[in-house]
Amino acid sequence: MPESSAPKAKRRLKPGDRIFRIPRVTSWQVLPAVVTKPRVGGVSTMLLVYGFAIIVLLGAALLMLPFATESGAPAEPVNALFTSASATCVTGLVVVDTADYWSPFGEAVIMVLIHAGGFGFMTLATMFLLAMGRRIGLKERILIRESMGVAKLGGVVRIVQRIAIFTFVIEILGAALIYLRLSTTYTPGVALWKSAFLSISAFNNAGFDLFGSFRSLTGFQGDPLILLTTAGLIIVGGLSFLVFADIAKARNFTRLSLDSKLVLTTTIGLLIAGTVILLLTEMNNPATLGPLPWTQRLLNAFFHAVTPRTAGFNSLSVGAFAVYSLFFTMALMFVGGASGSTAGGIKVNTFGILLNTVFSTLRGREKAGAFGREFTNQQIYRALTLVILSVTLISVFAFVLTITEEFTFLQVLFETFSAFGTVGLSTGITPDLSVAGKILISVMMFIGRIGPLTLILSLAQRQQLTEYKYPQETVRIG
Repeated sequence: MPESSAPKAKRRLKPGDRIFRIPRVTSWQVLPAVVTKPRVGGVSTMLLVYGFAIIVLLGAALLMLPFATESGAPAEPVNALFTSASATCVTGLVVVDTADYWSPFGEAVIMVLIHAGGFGFMTLATMFLLAMGRRIGLKERILIRESMGVAKLGGVVRIVQRIAIFTFVIEILGAALIYLRLSTTYTPGVALWKSAFLSISAFNNAGFDLFGSFRSLTGFQGDPLILLTTAGLIIVGGLSFLVFADIAKARNFTRLSLDSKLVLTTTIGLLIAGTVILLLTEMNNPATLGPLPWTQRLLNAFFHAVTPRTAGFNSLSVGAFAVYSLFFTMALMFVGGASGSTAGGIKVNTFGILLNTVFSTLRGREKAGAFGREFTNQQIYRALTLVILSVTLISVFAFVLTITEEFTFLQVLFETFSAFGTVGLSTGITPDLSVAGKILISVMMFIGRIGPLTLILSLAQRQQLTEYKYPQETVRIG
């Protein structure tokens, strides 16, 4: 049989193959490219949402036990739920003071919830399975990848192990430095407990403290050891392990990945801008930086440029900030830290992509990018979608809170930004929120931690996804 007439073997379709349906067209029709994708990812993403929700509810149940409070009386359900959501979502907003209201057992529950929220549900579950000697399967690896925001499946378990070691080492070092200061004020046991709690809370960008009376770190305005150590823990936790791993591997800025370059440059830029702007706007404020000497002004301005990214500690009275300082702090809280870190917000990666896209457009470039690399259109669309969705959520929640609460619009808006960014800063209205307000802020903290884009995509991915390519047409802009 001639080679040309030999029958061709039919290849079976495999999962992931793209099927192109090509319709018949006439000469005047534009051919649409229809691509049908398999249904993937919806269940796994929703499992992450369910996992966080279960942790919040379990934490609330533990905090409602009588011996979880100093008084021995069970905590009110709404207060227990709010505290559990704030700790699991590593926010730091509190309706009752952590040190004054909760017993050592309650404080321990909060610390465990902070770790669970900082690690992430799947990372924590992976550590537990590894400790039990269990094998991590493909499904679990996919879930870990989604929860951490990494692109590849290979080596995710190894990454989890390294994250655990990295986390504990940094937290121990931070606790040791903080203990040097607190040991001069408290007994060794109390100083050790407060140091460990503060170190864990700072690294996980949580904002909880054990100094009582809703003081946070206002008692350490002139203490560089406490403020700089806490700020260092916040920055390290907010950059993510993957960035540090890339730095250790590359050992040269030019050899870093585009993601790491964006994270580092954007973070440094925001820290410098935040320090300068807060120093200029608050240096004559008699309720904040005004009475302090210049060295302490610079120290506290830097600390308050760090803490909105997204830890929630404060060494100054946030409620006494000028209006423009509160507005700028909201912007910092909205951006947050790096993807895959313990921080919240839209992430500096997202902000960096959009900022460089704007610069590229202003320069007349057809393709947006940075550091000699181009962004994909999909990345730009996702970043833009995330920002618009986030602004919409904040607007809706702030509008509803203006109805349920009797505070000024600025106070309510600041609280909403803080909850969404999982920051924990407040103008002082959190303890006085109504039951409806506490529930709304709890929901906002949960959404802010899981991520609005992840939450919406997890629902959308349950359906069959089809992409259509339509004819292009110009729309007037501006």
